[in-house]
Amino acid sequence: MTKPTLAPDPWHFPRPELAQKYLLSFGLGLSSARGLFAKRRMGKSEFLEQDLIPAAQAEGYLTAYLNMWDARTHPTPSLVAALSRAVEPKGLSKLVQRLNAPLKKVKASGKLPGLVEGSLEAELVDGPAIAGPLLSELLRGFDKPGKRLLLVLDEAQVLADPLHTELAHSLRAGLDSRKQNIKVVFAGSSEPTLRRMFGRSTEPFYNWAPLEPFELLDAEFVKAMVAKVNNLSRFPLAEKDAMAAFETLKKTPEFFRRYLNRYLTYAELGPQAALEDTQAHVFSGANFKDLWNKLLPADREVLKLLVKGVTDLYSEANRLRLGLSLGLDKAVSKNTPQNSLRRLQDEGLVARFDHGEYQVQDDAMAEWLRNLELDI
Repeated sequence: MTKPTLAPDPWHFPRPELAQKYLLSFGLGLSSARGLFAKRRMGKSEFLEQDLIPAAQAEGYLTAYLNMWDARTHPTPSLVAALSRAVEPKGLSKLVQRLNAPLKKVKASGKLPGLVEGSLEAELVDGPAIAGPLLSELLRGFDKPGKRLLLVLDEAQVLADPLHTELAHSLRAGLDSRKQNIKVVFAGSSEPTLRRMFGRSTEPFYNWAPLEPFELLDAEFVKAMVAKVNNLSRFPLAEKDAMAAFETLKKTPEFFRRYLNRYLTYAELGPQAALEDTQAHVFSGANFKDLWNKLLPADREVLKLLVKGVTDLYSEANRLRLGLSLGLDKAVSKNTPQNSLRRLQDEGLVARFDHGEYQVQDDAMAEWLRNLELDI
């Protein structure tokens, strides 16, 4: 186990068949890795943690889960921590004693993703001389026949960052010879980055995992949620109203649950009132104003162009538009959109597609931008 046992989520929609589909392909030896992509808030992480990992544990797998976006500043020690908890209940301390590796022990919780909150946490010195040998040692522990691990790397596109090339190479080298015993799920919210990660010969994980869209929740999910609501409320929610809300909220499970919560709280006002309130919150500036205010002016203007459907940010005409919006009387240089796009990608706000196409990553933010009373 990599996490403490939590109380079951009463609103979780279980997907055992999908979990078994992935595990069956691993068990038959058809593949040792899988790449899945879906936009944020679409239920991907919930499925991985509440369906796939428990199903794998039931089949005798040790399991390790790491959200790499949370660990993007120090991914190597965070990965070591996640793996060590899968292998050794006492965590890093026993492994480190064997290797005589130095640790900085800290009391505050949350210092290192993958460690149990409230425990004596260990922050690994982030350097190849320490973390590299620990990672190799952990992976070598699966050379024994019958010892199996399911490694789930959420937001795995972080591995494509040039800053983490050494980790990516080291991880691939460690996994290459252990495909029979270690199965890996690479999941992420940036399809273009994942396609580059697995599709370019210059990348460490080139051709290492097939990439496919994560199967999104559909009408069956809505019907199950409606049944739960109607068991709790004196005011039944009609499936047709729930389906209409699901569509309006861009089939986003997180937003749909907010809608259900609002409906249960004020059911007497009806489904339309619940939908309007949900829209006002999820597509409003409440989620994005602080972020917007922290952006550089050039980054804001680039986002405005992207939600207008502009694709070629380097053309003379669009660089002139950028220049004028920034108070200049001429076109900006190509470095201006280039640097803005890099910053926006680093923040996870913009995704890059092949052939230089970019788009706002978060549908809710894109909708908010379109509705802003700005010159867009």
